[in-house]
Amino acid sequence: MQGALFAVVVLTAMNLLNYIDRWVPSAVKDLFKADLHLTDTQTSLPLSAFILVYMVASPIFGSLADKAPRKVLIAAGVAIWSLATAAAAFANDFTTLLIARAAVGIGEAAYATIAPAILADYFPPEKRNRIFTIFYIATPVGSAIGFVLGGVLGAAWGWRAAFLAVGLPGLLVALLALVMRDPPRGQFDAESAPPPPWGVALRQLANNRAYLYTVAGYVAVTFATGGIADWFATYLSRHRGFELAHAAAALGQAAVIGGIVGTALGGVLADRLKGRVRQPYLFVSAFSMLPAAALALVALYVVEGAFAIMACVTAAQVFLWMYNAPVNALIVNSVDAGMRARAFGLSILAIHVLGDVLSPPLIGAISDATDGNLPLALALVPVFIVLGGVVWAIGWRRVD
Repeated sequence: MQGALFAVVVLTAMNLLNYIDRWVPSAVKDLFKADLHLTDTQTSLPLSAFILVYMVASPIFGSLADKAPRKVLIAAGVAIWSLATAAAAFANDFTTLLIARAAVGIGEAAYATIAPAILADYFPPEKRNRIFTIFYIATPVGSAIGFVLGGVLGAAWGWRAAFLAVGLPGLLVALLALVMRDPPRGQFDAESAPPPPWGVALRQLANNRAYLYTVAGYVAVTFATGGIADWFATYLSRHRGFELAHAAAALGQAAVIGGIVGTALGGVLADRLKGRVRQPYLFVSAFSMLPAAALALVALYVVEGAFAIMACVTAAQVFLWMYNAPVNALIVNSVDAGMRARAFGLSILAIHVLGDVLSPPLIGAISDATDGNLPLALALVPVFIVLGGVVWAIGWRRVD
């Protein structure tokens, strides 16, 4: 059990750094926009490049994880993304910034596809939602720290210092991964078939309704969250009178409060509803999206004043993050042990190629095309939150 707890701590720390490194650029985008003479669209393309590489590399690492030592792959991945994050500090034009951020995706792909599969092999199915609740709380907390650190460091020492400060600590965590024990694959699964060839694996997933509905809703919600995460601090700064550091800090506070509460609440509620409603994981994921979308609309277009805006944003974050643990537990539990890493790799590919690869540059392009009408561009966010909820609701009714 000590080995399992150590793995949870190390992998959760990696997830924290994962999201810190991912969202620092969004907190300082106006700073490197001015320094490197970029357009709004160009400020979001490094994020899209990162996600593009991340999603392409994820199925590759998912396949490697079925055969190679998983902790070595994770350690290498964390080291690569940490060095690439720090390297962005030395960018001197759009192209070098784009390359540095794209390289981050290689490292994160190794970690994100393998870590959930390792956790699933440490714990039996009835404990996985609880463990994933702990693991995925690091997602909003890391995002919040990324925004806060980016805003504070960027305002005090510039955007280059922000990239260096958040990138280098990952090398220490990469070393810890090598100490972690790699558990036997599928040790808590009654019958674990050997990993099938890719053609067979794809056919199995294409006929797996629980997996398909889960990932389809995940795509829509990722489109929304990618857009709001990349642009909301800039929106507050440009259109609501926030200073950049204040906007990033306020968004970070909302993310950490709403994310911790929402992730924990969604995980606990989904477990409590077992035996009371059908498919409780899909139920919680689906019906938390409606209040999330409504509160996002109010924050964007209705309320005035910093306190009212951030109160609505925080409440929206609570409902929005309630899907976090249940959806990832659904992906793990819907496939055999030999398929888990690839199932996660393909889900990462799907949610990014159809989700947050598209939304940040699309919002930037709409802003550029409408003379800086960023509020209009951000209307895409609540629309796609609702769409994700609808897909999960259909799955809740149709999946046995």
